[in-house]
Amino acid sequence: MAKSARAQPAFEDSRDYVQSLARGLAVLRAFDAEHTRLSLAEIAHRASTSRAAARRLIMTLEHLGYVRLSGREYVLSPSVLELGFGYLGSLNLTDLAQPLLEELARTVNQSSSMAVLDGQSIVYVARSPGRRIMSVTLGVGARLPASTASMGRVLLSGLDEDSLDAWLTHCKPAKLTAHTVTDVRRLRRIVEDVRRQGHAWVEQELEMGLCSIAVPVHNGDGRVAAAINVSMPYYPDVERDATRTILPQLKLTAAAIEGCAPSHRLPAVAA
Repeated sequence: MAKSARAQPAFEDSRDYVQSLARGLAVLRAFDAEHTRLSLAEIAHRASTSRAAARRLIMTLEHLGYVRLSGREYVLSPSVLELGFGYLGSLNLTDLAQPLLEELARTVNQSSSMAVLDGQSIVYVARSPGRRIMSVTLGVGARLPASTASMGRVLLSGLDEDSLDAWLTHCKPAKLTAHTVTDVRRLRRIVEDVRRQGHAWVEQELEMGLCSIAVPVHNGDGRVAAAINVSMPYYPDVERDATRTILPQLKLTAAAIEGCAPSHRLPAVAA
C-alpha cells in the first residue's frame, strides 16, 4: 500500500508568516458596512485579538493615518484608499459614481470629480477629466486643501458645529492666489452659507483662472458623505452661467448617485 501523504504544515505556522501584519489587516477588516464605528473592545473582539494587542495595532494605524478617533470610537480614514490604488475602480462608490461623472462631464463639457474629506484635505475618489485648466494633473488619490476647494467647503458644511469648530481650530489656509480666503472667521461664514444654499462656488482661490462649483452627495441617513464638482475656466459672469446651467446638472448627478448608493451605506463626512 502506498504510504499516506504527510500532512503539510499550515502556512500560519511557518517562518514566512508575519503575524503582526496579519493582525493589523484583521483590525482594518473589522470595519465594514455594518460596523463603521468601533470601540477598542469591539475591534479586539472582531479581530480576534486581545484588547492590549488591539490597542497597539489601532494606535499604529492611527499614526499612519488609516484610522482616526471619533469621540470614543474609531472609524476608517479615506487614506485606506491608498492601500488599494490599483483596485480602486472596483469600489462600490467609484463604480456607482464614475459613469455618472463621465456623463456629467460630457453634458457640461468640463471636468467633474468626487471627493471625500480627510483631515485638512480632500481626497479625490473618482474623476472624469475634461479640458485641462489646472497647472497640475489631478487623479484618484490626489489631495487639495479643503478650505480652498469647492468640494472641501461642501464637505465641511456637512460637519456638525462641534466638529467644524475643531476642524477650523487646526485650519491654516495658505495664500495660493490673491483671491484665497485665509481668514478662518470668514471661512466659517462661507461654510455656513454653503450649508444654507446647498452648493459651493470657488473662484480663482485655488489657482488663477480656475473656478469650481460643487454639491453634496448624501447617504441614506441624509448626511453628507461625499461631494462632486465641475471645474471650469474663469471668465466674466462665469458664476452666473455656472449657477444657471451647470448647477442643475450637478444636482441631478448627485441625486442619481444617492439613488443607487443607500444600500451601500455611505459613511457620513467627519472631521
